[in-house]
Amino acid sequence: MKWSITRLRRRQRGFSILEMLIATVILLVGLVSVAQLVPASLLLNYRNRMDSSALVFAQRRLDQMLDQPLTSSSFVDDLGNTCQLGDPANPDVVQGTNVVNLNNETLIDFSGATPPAWPTNGYGFTYQDPKDPNGISYDVRWAVIVTGNGSVAYSKRFLLGVRQVGGNGFFLPVTLDTMVTR
Repeated sequence: MKWSITRLRRRQRGFSILEMLIATVILLVGLVSVAQLVPASLLLNYRNRMDSSALVFAQRRLDQMLDQPLTSSSFVDDLGNTCQLGDPANPDVVQGTNVVNLNNETLIDFSGATPPAWPTNGYGFTYQDPKDPNGISYDVRWAVIVTGNGSVAYSKRFLLGVRQVGGNGFFLPVTLDTMVTR
């Protein structure tokens, strides 16, 4: 019994150089793959933060519009912008910014000129957050569809879109769609 254990120990020499090289290559491939994930996750985190900021800003603007009575055709928001809310004299017509239908979804059309060149007519403005260290601006546009009988509005459908202007990378615009009725 003692003889066979000694014989087994002589046969066991450890890893060969080739086995060590293969193991090292496999380890390096794994480390490089993980290292490439870090910048990708940082970029994804930045984009999600920008999308969240645009969404929160759009929701605040939309809430201010929804707080107005149906009879109101305009108001001045907390930033000092005069915001048009649609004219009951033109019912069932898209008033304000152009809209497009994409995959059965109505979206604000941002394909036109960029601010400040595009005419807002009270249906859009550019906003720059003074607290944002990156100095990113947002292009805010909306459209209103009024349902009514010419002088009295029964409902208003608001389509509000926000997109980032400037900054790093391309960010899809955020569009909110809601309706308020009597």
